Amino acid sequence: MKKLLFVLFAFIFLSLNAQEHTASLKYTLPADKLVQAKLAQWGKIKFGLLMHWGTYSQWGVVESWSLCPEDEGWTVRKGPYAKDWFSYKQAYENLQTTFNPIKFNPEKWALAAKNAGMKYVVFTTKHHDGFNMFDTKQSDYKITGTNSPFANNPKANVAKEIFNAFRDQGFMTGAYFSKPDWNTPDYWWKYFPPKDRNVSYDPKKYPEKWESFKKFTYNQIEELMSDYGKIDILWLDGGWVRPFSSVDTTVEWQRTIKHNQDIDMGNIARMARTHQPGLLVVDRTVHGEYENYVTPEQQVPATYLPYPWESCMTLGNSWSYVPNDEYKTARKVIHLLTEIVSKNGNLLLNIGPAPDGEWDPNAYARLEDIGKWIQVNGEAIYDAEADASLPSQGKWVFTKKQDCIYAIYQLAAKEAISEIYKLNINTSSPIKKIQILGTDQKIIFKQASTTLSIFTPVKKLNANTEALVFKIQY
Repeated sequence: MKKLLFVLFAFIFLSLNAQEHTASLKYTLPADKLVQAKLAQWGKIKFGLLMHWGTYSQWGVVESWSLCPEDEGWTVRKGPYAKDWFSYKQAYENLQTTFNPIKFNPEKWALAAKNAGMKYVVFTTKHHDGFNMFDTKQSDYKITGTNSPFANNPKANVAKEIFNAFRDQGFMTGAYFSKPDWNTPDYWWKYFPPKDRNVSYDPKKYPEKWESFKKFTYNQIEELMSDYGKIDILWLDGGWVRPFSSVDTTVEWQRTIKHNQDIDMGNIARMARTHQPGLLVVDRTVHGEYENYVTPEQQVPATYLPYPWESCMTLGNSWSYVPNDEYKTARKVIHLLTEIVSKNGNLLLNIGPAPDGEWDPNAYARLEDIGKWIQVNGEAIYDAEADASLPSQGKWVFTKKQDCIYAIYQLAAKEAISEIYKLNINTSSPIKKIQILGTDQKIIFKQASTTLSIFTPVKKLNANTEALVFKIQY
């Protein structure tokens, strides 16, 4: 397989409210033609929905990480069990007996996401805590388990219901799956209490136990790939579960990896693609043939990246449900989306459902407002291409199609639309026409060798728009 080596550009730091991952330093183009075709399809749809949901939403705490015995900002324990890790873990895992999301209605979510302009979904089938939001046969620590009050609900197999509902709305579907599992004794063995996020024993010393964990992981992924309809993306998290030879000690969090935690991704990918031909495998932060696109987290690259990538970002401040979370404005999300697309990426926007199975009303409101902008300006987003020769200029970002450039001006809140806009476009081709998407007003412009002046019919435009899109045709 031919390897393409690209060095990542600097990332813009955006948030401290969740643990962040930077992307790998290398990208390998998939050799499988079906995977290449799926990757091209995914690259055209630009905007997706990620959902972190599990028993942790009942406490309104960070997903899984409060179980992790590390002294980090995102692992701080709260509540009556916080002082004793063993009591805390027992109480946390006992949440299975009270998690009962009776308002769960994935059809409502799918319609809201579709109306917002989203076109693919990635759902947390299992996070690091090991609680399964699908009907796995490998563990009873699951939403359909004997200790779960939701088990007898007709929609108890949550992952299947979500995939079906979103697939019915035309979405590509993705299964988030955590490679580490902090519930199974084959990863956190009770004989050796865990010291950090990693396996609690040395797999080299206890190969039978590690082989049991590998089989457990393989079997769970095979269930998801064979029993849940068409799956387009296997989105694997927990990048510390990796071959030791792939550890990059220049990355701070990878320095804690002391053991080889190889789960044989080649075997898993072959099996998964037997069930799901063309499947995109996203082994996050583990560069190579099983990281089909890279996933900077809570970050936007500083400039164009010449390979497939996706920024996964939160709509609120947290990945999982937190009461009274502060949500980004529709304007902020639209600016992020247009910037990301202009740099050759996709935006995967996260919403954390509440423990009752609903979204915060503010989440619905944000999606509705985003959808109104997308309905008018979507042609500058979907199937559009980025161009390294068209970098951003202040508030301007650019996408393009065959015979046109979309110049997108990101308006600040309460910023008045100007009567004239000037931007630098170096082209020898004469411009035939400029149109502002959403209006049929005639646009007057002047083109010089490297400068374009556009005169806007201010009174005819929506003064409250989040971004103006100028369609420049040659």
